[in-house]
Amino acid sequence: MAKSKSAQMIVTPSAEGIAASATSAAKGRGPAPVHLWNPPFCGDLDMRIARDGTWFYQGTPIGRPALVRLFANIIRRDGDDYFLITPVEKVGITVDDAPFVAVDFTATGEGPAQTLTFTTNVGDTATADAAHPIRVTRDPETGEPAPYVLIRTNLEALIDRKSFYRLIELGTHADHDGTSWFGLWSAGTFFPAIPSAELG
Repeated sequence: MAKSKSAQMIVTPSAEGIAASATSAAKGRGPAPVHLWNPPFCGDLDMRIARDGTWFYQGTPIGRPALVRLFANIIRRDGDDYFLITPVEKVGITVDDAPFVAVDFTATGEGPAQTLTFTTNVGDTATADAAHPIRVTRDPETGEPAPYVLIRTNLEALIDRKSFYRLIELGTHADHDGTSWFGLWSAGTFFPAIPSAELG
């Protein structure tokens, strides 16, 4: 369904304008309350987040980490679409896979008492628990696993390869829906990764 034209569509959205609006709306540290904002849709921005977490604007990598963090603080996912949201405008962006990459984690405790806390490429942290689940998908052709952890509402981080290898070392077998699975415990919740039977 085509988005209706309106007076809001006359001005072409720009990264500079979004950054200025986001800066003026920022209150302290951490993500902005984008779930509370309902501005008009102003069109799509030529901005893309690659699978490795690199942000591009008009085909060029954004080289300023502070600017990337600013944009990352105002991202929202509605359905399958991603937007940058400020109190006055909403623009669409492209996300190749997940908007964030989990580049490190800390682990404390063991077994069901284990706690895993992840850090993303844009400085967010989240402890895997019932509200921030870990999930693993597998490529239907190659079987290659792709692990994710929920960071914020509807926003996941792809867990990078080095962190996933470390997580595998912390994995264990446990019952899940009546079947043994290999997976991870964090904050009292078991996150299944692969059926035990498939590990031979």
